[in-house]
Order: sequence, then structure tokens, then C-alpha cells
Amino acid sequence: MNPVLVVLIFAAQGLVLGTDEIFFHYRRGLPLWERWGHPLDTLSVLLCLCVALTLPAHAPWTGVYFGLAVLSCLSVTKDEWVHTQACPPAEHWLHALLFLLHPALLWAVYVFWKSPGEFPRLLLLVEAILCALFMGYQLLYWNVLWQPRKP
Repeated sequence: MNPVLVVLIFAAQGLVLGTDEIFFHYRRGLPLWERWGHPLDTLSVLLCLCVALTLPAHAPWTGVYFGLAVLSCLSVTKDEWVHTQACPPAEHWLHALLFLLHPALLWAVYVFWKSPGEFPRLLLLVEAILCALFMGYQLLYWNVLWQPRKP
């Protein structure tokens, strides 16, 4: 897979996720189930990245990776039945984009895991660090610092 395409997939996912956070989450606030559910979604991606960074890219580890990737894809859809009440249509559209990008990102991680050389590994490490930082932000901001607006 072309490294530029992988970087574009990672960047697009980050851009859409950031747009959702800044333009929708900050505006409406997050109920308890989202304040904990979103970091769990991020953790599901981070686990896939950790497998790719620490284990050899062959069986049985590829099976473990694909199992975690499937669980991650299912995890990110878990809230949509509740989002029908909480989110405006534009936020639903961003979620649809994220649902398209999520498996593409996990496939790109897999392809880079199987790729020789230092650049793919470095890119996966950067993505894992960014993912861990974002999860830390989600946990800290939404569960410690954020204060719900008074009606």
C-alpha cells in the first residue's frame, strides 16, 4: 500500500474525528455513556496498533489482529441507536464517514504491519502515540475537567 495513501487515511480519520469533537461534542456535551464509550472505542484501535507494533505479522497473531479489528469496528457502532436522539443530522453524517474510515484505517495498519522497513513501523508508532494521547484527552477532559452546562 502506498505510504501516502496510509497517511491520508490516518489524517482523514483524525480530521473527521476532530471535527466531530470540536463542532458537535463540545456544543452538546457528552452524556456518561459517551464519556466512557468513546475512550473504549479509541482503546480498541490502540489495541490493534499495539499488536502490530509488538507481535510478529504471522499466524496466530494475524488472527488475533483481525479479531480485535472486527471487535473495534463493532465497538464504534455501539452508540448509534442512542445517537438518533442526541445528535443532529450533520453529526450523523460525520459518524457515517468515520464508519467508512475505521476499517480502512485498520486495514492500512495491517498492511503496514506486514510491510518491511522502518518507515511503516515508525508511522504505526506515531499513530499509536497519537491514539494514546487522544484517549488520555477523552478520559481526562470528559470525565474530570468537563462540567455540564446548567439549564
